[in-house]
Amino acid sequence: MSVMVNGDYLGMPLAIEDVDSENLAYFRSCAEGVFRLQRGRKSGLLRYPPTTACPWTRDREYDWVEVEGRGTVHSYGEVHHAIQPAFRAFTPYLVLLVDLDTQKGVPSEDEALRVIANLVTPEGTLAPPDVVASVGIGTRVRMVFTPVGDGIAIPNWTVDESAIQPARPWRYPE
Repeated sequence: MSVMVNGDYLGMPLAIEDVDSENLAYFRSCAEGVFRLQRGRKSGLLRYPPTTACPWTRDREYDWVEVEGRGTVHSYGEVHHAIQPAFRAFTPYLVLLVDLDTQKGVPSEDEALRVIANLVTPEGTLAPPDVVASVGIGTRVRMVFTPVGDGIAIPNWTVDESAIQPARPWRYPE
């Protein structure tokens, strides 16, 4: 019998089946407030998103490793026209691609460990327009977890208040 973990994010139903064991383990770890990634046993490299095999060696053996959820915005998408109705009240919002401090530039600069997630407040709600306008490439961020159901949370990014921030992070011209 298949088990399903259910949640709700901004009024949108979420579900992860136990047959999707890698994602289920990932989101359950987030619900514990711990950011874990898979490390391939042969390659020794962390990977994201969770997968069934190492992208460098194709090895299916891995361990879950706790990783510090801090990094620098590598790129971003600023959404002004939300396709999902649940996000419309929060436009504009940012989707961040973040270079993690862990495993930075390894195995190569092009294959750095990067994690994508929304920009949120420290409490885990989508960031307001003034915060959205202040974040760009080079901004330092840290991970926070937004609970969305029993045993499931979504990892998101918030501005790292303890980090030195760039005077003016790079933003796309408006």
